[in-house]
Amino acid sequence: MVRSSDIRPNEVAVELPAATDAGLLFIGTIRTPWTARPDCPRQGRLDGPVCRIELHPLWLPALDGIEQYERIEVLYWLHQARRDLVRQSPASDGRTRGTFALRSPVRPNPIGSSLVALVGRTPSGLEVRGLDCLDGTPLVDLKPDRCQFTPLPE
Repeated sequence: MVRSSDIRPNEVAVELPAATDAGLLFIGTIRTPWTARPDCPRQGRLDGPVCRIELHPLWLPALDGIEQYERIEVLYWLHQARRDLVRQSPASDGRTRGTFALRSPVRPNPIGSSLVALVGRTPSGLEVRGLDCLDGTPLVDLKPDRCQFTPLPE
């Protein structure tokens, strides 16, 4: 079960250091069918529902050429995730692992990533399949699937 602030047996939280500004810019918003964390899938599926990636109008020209890729990597900010656990018990069984050994959304910098199928381009962004985040999730970046990258001819 997804939780907001409780600690499972044997999990370890730390006091967070003072925040510093990295200059991160959210470039858009992700629209999905999921509005509550318990309803959100744990992993995206390429046969999942069509979701929308709405870019800020400033960034729409940055999509030029993206249609040549079948899959893209979507990076997003898990804005509802806690950030203070260094050991977690994903199965709630008292056994823990380090945060960096898990794909949990609970991380010092809660950046999520999904490899999605590109359905198409829209006037405001993209339609994709394979996301696993809440409606309204801030968008950090988009990249072509690194396994399919081929340099463009000169």
